[in-house]
Amino acid sequence: MSVMKKIMIFGAASAIASETAKCFAKEGADLFLVDLNLDRLNTVKNDILVTGGKANIEVMAFDATNFEGHNDLINSAIEKMGGLDALLIAHGTLPSQEKLNQNPKDIVREFNINGLSVISLASFAANYFEEKKSGCIAAISSVAGDRGRQSNYIYGSAKGSISIFMSGLRNRLSKSGVNVLTIKPGFVNTPMTVDMPKNLLYASPQKVGELIFKAMKSGKDIAYTPGFWRLVMFIIRHIPEGIFKKLSL
Repeated sequence: MSVMKKIMIFGAASAIASETAKCFAKEGADLFLVDLNLDRLNTVKNDILVTGGKANIEVMAFDATNFEGHNDLINSAIEKMGGLDALLIAHGTLPSQEKLNQNPKDIVREFNINGLSVISLASFAANYFEEKKSGCIAAISSVAGDRGRQSNYIYGSAKGSISIFMSGLRNRLSKSGVNVLTIKPGFVNTPMTVDMPKNLLYASPQKVGELIFKAMKSGKDIAYTPGFWRLVMFIIRHIPEGIFKKLSL
């Protein structure tokens, strides 16, 4: 497994990302945590310090849709930490498809948050890691990005754009020894899904965070979390379109 001592996590106040951060902290890594809400970030920081040892932790509030500030943000993390070994991009929203159907003007905002901001951040980080000739760029996509479904196709489209982008970036940076990891969680029991009925397919954020940590360390290309979603989505992707469009998914 790769040694990662300087980790930047964007969207660090999310349930999944904070659990991943704990895993790195327990291993002694220094952390640069970014999220929109500084109070939530400080809560995560304090929780990590209580449960994860003596990691050095920097926190910064930042709006993912501030595209003009992405390069400065990446450079700030590199400067404050004296370098960077890995970047995990884990922010996002889970919009209501029904509300987006009624208000298409909001689609651009959701794409900016869930798709374009991830692509932008990863692109600026890519230049640093490419020159360094080592490191890891990991981004959370979703199983929803594997095939469009009527229940969440705007969200799924944004996540699908991340998956395709990461595939191309992986192809580019593999020549420089940089690992590019696409993370595809299934259903996770987090505040984003609090209003959804739960079933046996739901995983805990602790479990998914640990799986992401292990995937980043092992140099994987694509990680379905948990792993059974790889088979589930293989089946869903191969349902003929004529049948698929009749399903209520």
